[in-house]
Amino acid sequence: MPPNTSFSWIEARSRRFGVWRYIELLPLRNNIEPVTMCEGGTPLVKISRITQSQGAYVKLEGSNPTGSFKDRGMTIGLTIAKYIGVEGVVVASTGNTSASAAAYAARAGLKCVVVLPRGNVAKGKLAQALLYGAEILEVEGVFDNALERVLTDYVLKQKRNMYPLNSYNPWRLEGQKTIAFEIVDELGESPDFVIVPVGNAGNISAIWKGFKELYNYGLTSKLPRMIGVQAEKASPLVATWRSKTPYLIEVDDPSTVATAIKIGKPVNWLKAIRAVEESKGEFIAVSDNEILRAMRDLGRYEGVGLEPASAATLAGYKRALEEGIIRKDDVVVLIGTGNVLKDPDAVIAAINESKT
Repeated sequence: MPPNTSFSWIEARSRRFGVWRYIELLPLRNNIEPVTMCEGGTPLVKISRITQSQGAYVKLEGSNPTGSFKDRGMTIGLTIAKYIGVEGVVVASTGNTSASAAAYAARAGLKCVVVLPRGNVAKGKLAQALLYGAEILEVEGVFDNALERVLTDYVLKQKRNMYPLNSYNPWRLEGQKTIAFEIVDELGESPDFVIVPVGNAGNISAIWKGFKELYNYGLTSKLPRMIGVQAEKASPLVATWRSKTPYLIEVDDPSTVATAIKIGKPVNWLKAIRAVEESKGEFIAVSDNEILRAMRDLGRYEGVGLEPASAATLAGYKRALEEGIIRKDDVVVLIGTGNVLKDPDAVIAAINESKT
């Protein structure tokens, strides 16, 4: 494919919206009917008041149908699941995955089993999964325990012909890479940096893959540096990155107000390390107080509502500025992975933080 080819080359003739606009770069044939709710096409909003920069943006993934970036992957995953004729899908989740999988499974006419860590899922996300008809199984512990249950009870035993849709499923990540396509489409070029909250570590590697594909096709002339942000007490990748060990430094009891990234043993850790390494990026850890302040400030100064994990990107941006990793004149995109209404308790905590 020649350089400088228009994006019209990868537009599907019969689908002109969201994720499915990029069907030529997705692992599906044109004749497969997608399970879709017009996901994708989310706003890219400048946040100049809070950053004092004309080059800082937030990608509002909370504008997707179920309120998070997970919908991009679920449209691909559920389309494949329906096509191969399984009985249903199964996921472990900290919340957003459960809401998205349940909604898209309902649309596909398939069952959905969600394994959740008891007491560690935001109310808004749990309510969504229940609304969409998911079968909820709770386990003691954290996300890592829930994922272990999925692997042992469903994947290894092939229980009930259930198709696993956690982010180790490569087809889900193919959908999530379209975030990169849209950023280049909206900016006209790759930004200097992309900042991503990191939990199970699939999204940062998926987005990086998307940028690399566009670069290889001549649709962008440069590649961004990827910055992964984790909460201080749930930061296995930060520890692994800084120690330069070839093994993951696991966190047995992760703790953070940002439940979406409360993961101590990310299954995609190696992909994430590779993405940051290849892009000459960085991993950054931020405190819960920094996350809540960022959440509050985005609301008060920009009118942007993000759940805690998403707001961690602004906290990471500020830390990167302080450490000289990012400059004020750099073009930076923060990935706002989920809507503020996903976690109403965190909203109250952020408001209370402003009073201290």
